[in-house]
Order: sequence, then structure tokens, then C-alpha cells
Amino acid sequence: MILVDETYKMTKGFPDVEKFNLVSQLIRCAVSIPSNIAEGTSKSTNKHFNKYIECSLGSSFEWETQLIVALNQKYISIETFQLLEYKIQQLQKMISKFQDGLNNRS
Repeated sequence: MILVDETYKMTKGFPDVEKFNLVSQLIRCAVSIPSNIAEGTSKSTNKHFNKYIECSLGSSFEWETQLIVALNQKYISIETFQLLEYKIQQLQKMISKFQDGLNNRS
């Protein structure tokens, strides 16, 4: 959820031309990460839950790619990029480890 808040803050400085492009994509990916985890918790089996965890992980990698685009377009500073890249990579590790745990229980 912190990543969601930081994404909203970060994209406020993007040019208007990106409002329906990169800004929209970044926000959708950021919101998708915790949303898929939340939805997955309602599933009756670890196998079904794992599908939602996979979607969450996929959204995190998509978000990271879009962060690189934002850096390349000079919408964010290298410092912002490095901080957020570190956070998303830590989140990816946590999601992957959680997924491993689910797979080991199946």
C-alpha cells in the first residue's frame, strides 16, 4: 500500500500528456499488486491463491519497467528511481518467498 501512495505522489509531477498513458499504467499496476493479494486470500485453495500471487508479482515487474521508462523520459530523478527500484525489488522478493511457501504447502 505504501507503493501505491508513493506512485500517486510520484506521478503528480508528470506532464499532462502522460495522464492517460504512463501515469495511468503506473497507478493501475501499483494498485493491482495489493489488490490481487487481497482477492487471492478469499480463494479456497493454495493453488487458486497462487494464481493471484502470480498476477501480483507480474504487476510488480510491469511497474518496475514503467519506472525505468519514467527515468529514461526524465520524469523522475535518479535518486527517486533508485529508492523506488529498491522498494519494488524488496516487494518482489517478499511476494516470491510467499509464493514459494504456498507452493510447498500444495
